[in-house]
Amino acid sequence: MLRRYIGIEQIEYGENDAKVRLVKVIKGDPSGISKSVGWTGGGSFVHCELAQANQNFIDRVKTADSEKTLKTIWNEMQKDAFLSYKIDPKTIEASSAEFSKMSLKDQKRFLVEVMDKNMLYVPLSEIEDRAYGISAEDKKLNHQFYG
Repeated sequence: MLRRYIGIEQIEYGENDAKVRLVKVIKGDPSGISKSVGWTGGGSFVHCELAQANQNFIDRVKTADSEKTLKTIWNEMQKDAFLSYKIDPKTIEASSAEFSKMSLKDQKRFLVEVMDKNMLYVPLSEIEDRAYGISAEDKKLNHQFYG
C-alpha cells in the first residue's frame, strides 16, 4: 500500500529536525514506533522550503549587530519589503532621533513589527513575479503539486 504524507515544519530543530528524523526512519532507525510496528526502513521523501519574502528581512534584523546595520536594512525595507498598512515610512524616517535613543533590542523589535507578517513567504499567486527570483524548476514543482 502506497502511503503519502505531507509534513509541515515552521522551525528548524537541529538534530530533531523533521528532515533529519525522516532520513533516520528511511534508513530503518528502530526508535519511536518503528520497532513496535515492525518498520525496517525504506521509502523516500521530497523536502521543500517556502520562498522567503519579508522573512529575509526579519532574519537580517535578528542578526544585525549595530544601529548602522539596522538603518541600512530599514532603507532596503522601505524599497523592497511589505510594510504594515498601519505605518507611514515618512513618519518613521522623520523620527530617526527617537529610533537612535532605543536600545538595539528595541530597534530590532520595532523593525520586525512594522513588517506585514502575511508576507513572510512568497504566495503561490506571486511565483511568476520575477522580483522574487523563483526558479523555473521551483515553479514547475509548485504547478505539479497544486495542479
